[in-house]
Amino acid sequence: MSGKLIGLGIGPGDPELLTLKALRIVKETEVIAVPGKVPENTVAYKIVSQAFPGLKDKTLIPIDFLMTKDPVLLEESHNKGARQIMDYLDKGENVAFLTLGDSTLYATYMYVHHIIAAAGYETEIVSGITSFCAVAARLNISLVEQAEELHVIPASYQIFDALELPGTKVLMKTASKMKEVKEVLREKDAEVLMIENCGMPDEKIYHGVEEIPDNAGYYSLIIVKDKK
Repeated sequence: MSGKLIGLGIGPGDPELLTLKALRIVKETEVIAVPGKVPENTVAYKIVSQAFPGLKDKTLIPIDFLMTKDPVLLEESHNKGARQIMDYLDKGENVAFLTLGDSTLYATYMYVHHIIAAAGYETEIVSGITSFCAVAARLNISLVEQAEELHVIPASYQIFDALELPGTKVLMKTASKMKEVKEVLREKDAEVLMIENCGMPDEKIYHGVEEIPDNAGYYSLIIVKDKK
């Protein structure tokens, strides 16, 4: 009998935001897939190992996703990762794949999930606390109230039209185009807040566009709210 793949959301960075369910599954599952070349050096490993030091004794699979938008290279990378996991599933081993935030939200994991599910293997997704909810809580603000709308936007793509939408805008994946994102935000009469590495030891909070550095790190998330 084949094993099951579990896409495990582990939250945005603070190990105390790891859910009880996620922690239980990590403890119960002997094979853990981690996004990155060296599992012990990855953000996902460092988060979970703080809550469960026994992670070091598990069988760790490094899934090294390519950071590219080339569709051919992406497909090759995703298929390679899926094959690595299926090797263990074929042995009857369950595999938990550590995913920052929630596995259903712009997670590279889902590409592997689709491949493995289409191949007939059993799959499951376990929710994790999303980065933008954690950022709002850390900023001590609400995301939306009453009839306000919430828009989650991948900022590495075109965002100008999206920023015209009413309500609160969450800009994810901003780091690769931070300079361009800031230029667009300067044109808006809006409240802009950003956290880099939310919940991690090197967390930084920025109030306003001018405070945000052009070279902000990969785990940067911006909240744009209409001024009241």
